[in-house]
Amino acid sequence: MTRFFQATILAGTVLAGASSGMLVQPAHAEDCGRVTIANMNWASAEVLSWIDQIILEKGYGCDAELVPGDTQPTITSMMEKGEPDVAPEAWINSYRESLDKAVAEGRLFYASESLSDGGDEGWWVPKYFAEAHPEIKSVPDAMQHPELFPAPEDPSVGAVYNCPAGWGCQTITTNLFKANKGKDHGFILVDTGSAAGLDGSIAKAYEREQPWLGYYWAPTSILGKYEMVKLDMGVPHDKAEWDACTSVTDCADPKPNDFAKSEVFTVVTKRFKEAGGPAYDYLTKRSWHNPTVNKLLAWMADNQATGEDGAKYFLKNSPDVWTQWVSPEAAEKIKAAMM
Repeated sequence: MTRFFQATILAGTVLAGASSGMLVQPAHAEDCGRVTIANMNWASAEVLSWIDQIILEKGYGCDAELVPGDTQPTITSMMEKGEPDVAPEAWINSYRESLDKAVAEGRLFYASESLSDGGDEGWWVPKYFAEAHPEIKSVPDAMQHPELFPAPEDPSVGAVYNCPAGWGCQTITTNLFKANKGKDHGFILVDTGSAAGLDGSIAKAYEREQPWLGYYWAPTSILGKYEMVKLDMGVPHDKAEWDACTSVTDCADPKPNDFAKSEVFTVVTKRFKEAGGPAYDYLTKRSWHNPTVNKLLAWMADNQATGEDGAKYFLKNSPDVWTQWVSPEAAEKIKAAMM
């Protein structure tokens, strides 16, 4: 059926209803239209994007599409092009100034704090290593002992495991490595290649009870499965230094710094805020605690589940959590779709 023919039938139906004193609404008047959702490539963000896709589509009639996206390119695209419409789990510390500016100008909006407990970032060592080396309590302590953290390809130097390319934490870890004179102390930065590579390096170390030092964050299934100890960065958080250098790619002279509490928000565009209606209202209520996320991520890891699998498992097994985010009508539609 052509769009013209469809439009003709719809117009005739509306006019017929009007002539009888009753205006007939289109069948999907409550629908929120098309919405694009950034599907970022770490587990908690991926499963949340699928949860949003299913809830928006099944509960609110949206034409919800997942699009690939990492933090930096997604936030940049949203600020410059107004797309995608939703970044479900945006770790915004590295982009706070530019995001706040976009929000002040009405181009983007913080819908909710997606992780109500915030994220926890830092440099970590395995618990068994911390217990065997109580003298290593901080990053400066670790920097004095490259021999305790032999690199996998060259044991004569120490290793600090970095974030995957494209993540904001890669820039931060690189700058903190330089600030703590890692190279001068006999360390190298190890490129893990991907989120799976970073996770695998921790799992491998644990299986062999080997040392490990590098960046990681919570909530994650890895930190739920493998006990890790976060090292003190040796200095307090300096926001001015963070904004001016720590989070800036290729900063010439970074200084030692600590991570702030990681604020993790759902960011949406002006277009979707104005067009989404009840679907946007859902995003303003959709926030969950780290233990809930850790539990779900652990199930996904144990079952080699995809983000879609995890979302469906969560929607089937945790209605006590997600029904608080949606309208009763939407909840019934979503439950029916999950049967």
